[in-house]
Formats: sequence, structure tokens, C-alpha cells
Amino acid sequence: MSAEPKHYDTIRKPIITEKATMASENGAVVFEVAMEANKPAIKEAIEALFGVKVKAVNTTITKGKHKRFRGRLGTRKDVKKAYVTLEEGNTIDVSTGL
Repeated sequence: MSAEPKHYDTIRKPIITEKATMASENGAVVFEVAMEANKPAIKEAIEALFGVKVKAVNTTITKGKHKRFRGRLGTRKDVKKAYVTLEEGNTIDVSTGL
């Protein structure tokens, strides 16, 4: 399998937070993905880029917060996250570069 450019458009970056670290203890890895990406496309991209077998993909959309900057009201962008559960024996080390 070769990594196509569309796979890099689907998977934006890994998310490294306290909640994502707790999910990684259960064999899940969290990625920020494109808003238009669906679960089969995310699964295909992860398997092609990292060479692992994906068991399940769960997605969430986090709405952007309303923030004030220099007195002006603005909104952060909405973010779609994918919680990717891997098959037994497969791991992804998100601390290293791709």
C-alpha cells in the first residue's frame, strides 16, 4: 500500500492531550481529521499511512469556542477528532514524526 496525498489531507495531526493519553492505554489513538472525512476514509488512511490494522473508528466534532481578541469577538474553528481503536498487537507511536 502506498500513501496517497488524499490520506495526508484526511489525517491532519495526532492529538496529544491527557484524555488522548488515557485512550492510548486502551489501544486507541486520537487524530484531528478533515471535517468532510468519513469513518471508512479515516480507516483507509490510517491503515495506509501507518501500516496497522484498524478495529474501529469513532468520531466527534468539537464546536469552536467564542473568544475575544483585542475587544473583538471571534470564533475558533470547529475540529473533528477520530478515536481510532487498533487491533491487538498494533501500535502507533505519535511522538515520532511521520
